[in-house]
Amino acid sequence: MAAVFAGCLVVGSLVVACDSTPGPKGDGAAAGQRKSVTVAKAPARLPVPLGRGSRTADDFNGDGHRDLVLNDLVKRDSHGDDGGIGVVYGSARGLAPGARQLLSAARHAAATGGQVPAVFDAEASCDLDQDGFTDLVVSTDPPYDGLGQPPVPLQILFGSSRGLAGKGVKLVIPAQARFGNDWPDQPVCGDFDGDEAMDLVVHASDRQLSYLRGPFTRKGAPEAAGAPLVSPGNVPAPPAADVNGDGYDDLLVRTTEGSAASSSTSALVPGGPAGPTGAPVALPSGIDVTFGQFGAGEGLDAAIGSMRGTALRYDVPGARRGELDVAGSVLDSGDFDADGVSELVSSGSELRVFKGRADGVSASGMVTVPPPAQGTTRVLKVADFDGDGRADLVVRTYRGDTKDTVAVYRGAKQGLIARKPELSFSSSGFLGMEG
Repeated sequence: MAAVFAGCLVVGSLVVACDSTPGPKGDGAAAGQRKSVTVAKAPARLPVPLGRGSRTADDFNGDGHRDLVLNDLVKRDSHGDDGGIGVVYGSARGLAPGARQLLSAARHAAATGGQVPAVFDAEASCDLDQDGFTDLVVSTDPPYDGLGQPPVPLQILFGSSRGLAGKGVKLVIPAQARFGNDWPDQPVCGDFDGDEAMDLVVHASDRQLSYLRGPFTRKGAPEAAGAPLVSPGNVPAPPAADVNGDGYDDLLVRTTEGSAASSSTSALVPGGPAGPTGAPVALPSGIDVTFGQFGAGEGLDAAIGSMRGTALRYDVPGARRGELDVAGSVLDSGDFDADGVSELVSSGSELRVFKGRADGVSASGMVTVPPPAQGTTRVLKVADFDGDGRADLVVRTYRGDTKDTVAVYRGAKQGLIARKPELSFSSSGFLGMEG
């Protein structure tokens, strides 16, 4: 049970967050207002907090606090098996590494013909059945003889007051919504038809996509599904966002993925009453795409990163353009200082945050975030985990297959982001857990 003593949050015998002064939390960037905390590799286990349902994103136990999903957990040795999927549950003070859950194929995946899948990776999260608990879509590898259409490899783990506690349910893609003989994968959540129920878009084949209307039943079936949608590309990609503010989420589609994505073209397909069927808006080729309100426009803006630099398209599909002379291999966005304008995060060779301004993103005032440890650092999530209205930055540094550090940097009113992580821990805490 968590308790607060003298400005510190105490979980069991582990102190996971402290304020140096009593009273409301500070901005995190101001000196002396908040101390960073390093959590032991395996903090004391805590029960998953019981929730009653919420509209918070990535809230699997419905307690109103964001949770964090981790793929590619560290192993005991480089030859070890994949550990499964880790979930760190949130609290009023942010992520609580003690409240963690291991999702393994052996315990949580649905078997096919008595065979448990070897692959078990988190792909997308949203509340598919409208019960107030976020659900997790995972990819698996059901047996396939190579003839005809392969089986659907996606499963849904439904959220509950106890978190992701049950077995996976195979996603149902009706026959009329399938096309070709590709694996149906690359799921993207979004409310593309504006009915306030989350839908899924899944890759079909040959530039066609399966559009599955929500809500979904507990047996994994969509409310409705028609013929596949003709698409400008093969790869539906997150994030889905209502770019023009018309009440319909729009779908980002890319031509390629993986190692070939450096030259991938992208297009934004507007949503509408029939789903993502609007006239595509072409975007420049690049490695990654993110959306945010980087300027003072009416709608969302797009940032497209490549090794040559980062292209900006304001008020998509507006005519105003910009460029950052910074390579953008991985891009994210979030409002770290709660001024209503998004910052742009680039995590290529360095982890850099570019401030959004009324006239757009600029390299002026750029903040470089020191990595939490030696190794390769990547952004896991940009979101408000502690409920202070400012986005936080969660990164992970890898040092081979057996060591990692997950760190949370708080957003700040001054300076955009804390220079030191408020919290850091290792996914090795999931080793030995019963999954």
